Amino acid sequence: MKEHKWILLAEDNAIDADLALRTMEVNEAKVEVVLASDGVEALDCLYRRGAYETRDSGDPAVVLLDLKMPRVDGLEVLRQIKADPRLKQIPVVIFSSSREEADLAQCYQLGANAYVVKPVAFREYRDVLEQVRRFWMTINELPPGDPVGNGARTPQLITAA
Repeated sequence: MKEHKWILLAEDNAIDADLALRTMEVNEAKVEVVLASDGVEALDCLYRRGAYETRDSGDPAVVLLDLKMPRVDGLEVLRQIKADPRLKQIPVVIFSSSREEADLAQCYQLGANAYVVKPVAFREYRDVLEQVRRFWMTINELPPGDPVGNGARTPQLITAA
């Protein structure tokens, strides 16, 4: 049986989110993309809380994570993912407009698997997202175990950064 792979996109900018969803869902290998509009929603999705409580399709093949988000920012989401033994194997790709060396260094220090700067031009934005989607959904091999399984998550306290 083929595993159901999906992407968690944590993006608060509606235009960027719409473009990302259209880019990743319109191709020959249509992939499910779950959109979280802030860090709280992203963590709720990963821990299957609130609106995501009944979601049973396992962990995402990759999390595309913006840094500057309301309520809980991307750095805190990354910190929580990589600190949790049940989530830390999920690949996290930072997808941000920030070119700040401090952001880049901190993301890798916290365990980011990749850091991709959002291109400004539409065609480049689309092409970069398509490459990211293709790599993580078709080329990359996920570790064995629960990263795309259906293991239950236990709730955690979320604190705003």
